[in-house]
Amino acid sequence: MALIFLGTSALAEPKHGIAMYGEPALPPDFVSLPYANPDAPKGGRFVTGNNGGFDSLNPYIRQGSVPWQLRFFASESLMGRSRGEPFGLYGLLAETIETGPNREWVEFTLRPEAKFWDGTPVTVEDVIWSYETLGTVGHPRYLGFWKKVDKIEQTGDRSVRLTFNVEDRELALIAGLRPILKKAQWEGKDINDSTLQDVPMTTSPYMVTDFEANRYVTLTRNPDYWGKDVPFRRGTHNFDEIRIDFYGDGSVLFEAFKAGEFSYFREFNAESWASNYNFDRVENGDIIKAEIPHQKPSGITGLVLNTRNAPLDDIRVRDALTHAFNFEFINDTLTGGRQPRITSFFSNSILSMDHGPAEGRVADFLAPYADVLPEGAIEGYTLPVSDGTARNRSNIRKATALMAEAGYTVQDGVMTSADGKPFELNVLLRQGDTETATVVDIYQGALDRLGIKLNIDVVDGAQHTERTNSFDFDMAYYRRAVSLSPGNEQNLYWGSAAADQPGSRNQMGAKSPAIDGLINEMLNAKDQEDFVAATKALDRTLTAGRYVIPFWNFAVGRIAHVKEIKYPETLPIYGDGVDWMPHSWWYEDK
Repeated sequence: MALIFLGTSALAEPKHGIAMYGEPALPPDFVSLPYANPDAPKGGRFVTGNNGGFDSLNPYIRQGSVPWQLRFFASESLMGRSRGEPFGLYGLLAETIETGPNREWVEFTLRPEAKFWDGTPVTVEDVIWSYETLGTVGHPRYLGFWKKVDKIEQTGDRSVRLTFNVEDRELALIAGLRPILKKAQWEGKDINDSTLQDVPMTTSPYMVTDFEANRYVTLTRNPDYWGKDVPFRRGTHNFDEIRIDFYGDGSVLFEAFKAGEFSYFREFNAESWASNYNFDRVENGDIIKAEIPHQKPSGITGLVLNTRNAPLDDIRVRDALTHAFNFEFINDTLTGGRQPRITSFFSNSILSMDHGPAEGRVADFLAPYADVLPEGAIEGYTLPVSDGTARNRSNIRKATALMAEAGYTVQDGVMTSADGKPFELNVLLRQGDTETATVVDIYQGALDRLGIKLNIDVVDGAQHTERTNSFDFDMAYYRRAVSLSPGNEQNLYWGSAAADQPGSRNQMGAKSPAIDGLINEMLNAKDQEDFVAATKALDRTLTAGRYVIPFWNFAVGRIAHVKEIKYPETLPIYGDGVDWMPHSWWYEDK
């Protein structure tokens, strides 16, 4: 009994960090993140460009169109995530983290020096208010976690404990990543009634100091930032100013970059990278072309099919639409065939499903759901491949046969249901997304040959957000990144509970006991072997469900940037991302 007690106590001691499995990679006395330069100079200006516009600066609520960067540039949490390991967190606002023997609770102790932009200290009361408010009336991304919290309570002058009502090892880590806001700012106000002028106060290194709706937002580095000496922050947030400018579409954005209007351009098209970066500023060395490798899964990028709408709830129809999508021809047209296709939700990683029949632990995890799994989940599923010609005859014939199985026939060149209704779909696109518009134009021609009419709705950013939040579309461009340590966010992406929640990231409307059960198996895996097998099983189920028609994989990050901004030689395993650029970059005019 004494040995058991000692083992339990060891598990429950305050620590500097936490990992999903095992111990965090960095020791308690680490100096800085491995992909940061602790000696990086401070100064300079970093300018980035966005498509569209904005009508809100509050990223913590559902309402409004917000510059996506604010959630990352102007926010802080109790712990910070290292992109140098699959899932490891280190103290930020909290100096220590402590968990129960089975992570049934987690306790954080605040740093005494942690302060908001106005210099007032962060209190346990601020933390509790932030969790309760965002968990009940905040953006949907925060709601699922809060439902798993049994209670939150102050346990000391600077300590707060969350106790959970479900068994889920990841919850202790997720708790450390919730944004912390200042309670006093919202006294007598409803956070959901905030106007454009109501910028949420946080503790982050950057403060919103200027903006003009739909034109720009300026963030200034706080000279009195409380956390400059915290190891997790050393060598990061080096620019004095970050400015986000807004442009009408991607073409205008690229021309502005060429003209020197902002600091970098992320290129997602391999053909464009090879052929469109021969302008003078590249040739004379003012612009540097950098390729950033990574080890993360592909995630899913493509056209999502809204299964809430008939007949997209019929997998045969979704399968037909997938066969009609002539990826090989589209890829050759847009990227010169240089970019490989996404083959599953976790492709390009150890978590990716294996092709062919499921075996071993993967088969064990799938077996309880055999009666509800989509065709191919157990037997093996591979995306249809065309012959690369524009006509795609073989796959169009297969698509026609699948539509016939679903009760549709072609009459006078029109795909028609048994009750005589023509089959029409609408695809929702954001204004300025010229590449996806080109993909859809080619796809529209293929659907015409199938007898299906595709209506293309191009809307501005605000309308796009409103319509995707209310699921007012049949098809839409969809991008969902996943990590090497997927967890509770999987429920938000494709769990049944999120399917009918306005603003949900489960835009396909997936409702599957198999998906829900496999996410639960993944969350409660006791070791890495079971975790990987459960994720592979989930990947099979999602991919075979034909919920998304995948595009190409971004296997490497491509960044063209001005020569004055630099980054360390050591790269994070997650490669390029908002937690690396501009956080770990600096300005050096020499």
